[in-house]
Amino acid sequence: MATNLQFSIAVHLLAALGHRKGRQTTSAMLAHSVNTSPSFVRRTLAKLSKAGLVSTATGSAGSCWLGREAKKISLLDVYQAVRAPRAFAIHAYHECKPCPVSCHIKSSLEKALGRAQHSLEASLDKITLADIVADIRQP
Repeated sequence: MATNLQFSIAVHLLAALGHRKGRQTTSAMLAHSVNTSPSFVRRTLAKLSKAGLVSTATGSAGSCWLGREAKKISLLDVYQAVRAPRAFAIHAYHECKPCPVSCHIKSSLEKALGRAQHSLEASLDKITLADIVADIRQP
């Protein structure tokens, strides 16, 4: 199964900005921290900027910074900004008509996984970027 890393990379970028607290930070600096290309970082920053989580300045002195205080950015905000996929996906195989499990598993899983997704999002909403930055600063 493919893994989507957008969320963890977005949190990494925001944590770096929160850790640097207002010091000039470029996409190249962030790319170095993530160990990826500046263009990839800029694409992720664009999503975060659109959601108001970061602000950017373009040009030769271009840089980026948090769009609001770290304590006012929840991990749910980040999750939604990068449009991360749901935690679980239901298979798309066709039903086997004679099998009652095959005919009803998708609707049953939709209910169960919907509750799990809701729990995940509620948990992310309780964790702030400030919590992540504070955890990073602890030895």
